[in-house]
Amino acid sequence: MPLPSLVNSHKHLLTLNSRELPLYKDALPGVPGVDVQPLMLDPHNGVWVVRAVIHPGVTLPTHFHTGSVHLWTLSGSWHYLEYPDQPQTAGSYLYEPGSSIHPLTTPADNKEPTEMVMVVTGSNVNFDADGNYLGLLDANSIMQMIDGLIKERGLNPARYIRPPQPDYTAR
Repeated sequence: MPLPSLVNSHKHLLTLNSRELPLYKDALPGVPGVDVQPLMLDPHNGVWVVRAVIHPGVTLPTHFHTGSVHLWTLSGSWHYLEYPDQPQTAGSYLYEPGSSIHPLTTPADNKEPTEMVMVVTGSNVNFDADGNYLGLLDANSIMQMIDGLIKERGLNPARYIRPPQPDYTAR
């Protein structure tokens, strides 16, 4: 079997070193204690990869996943409020299918922040404690959020992987 035809020509690897990138402190509006480092944002395909550091005692809004999540816990611990008996600790990998809904919390008695890397498809539809819609979190809104933080805080432009977008020019 011959090699497939080259569809995309890559002159360079799409790679970066997270140790050389900024971590945006208190990045989520209305949720202090959540620091975010975008690694890959692809609004065209609805995929986002971020490193998040969540400080002790933080509870994220209840959110509904329109797609799946792969989440690796690198340090610290967290759990879903509905599953306090299933804490996710350093080394844990969690897969969530689409249509999951839950609030994520980090215990207030954690000795260190919880660090995680997640690969998400689709959106998180966020709700407050009374079930009122708060907004979406997806690749596009994260791009806008980071751009707003950079402008507001006078920071250097963000570096993260932005996959090449397809060319829809008629041929």
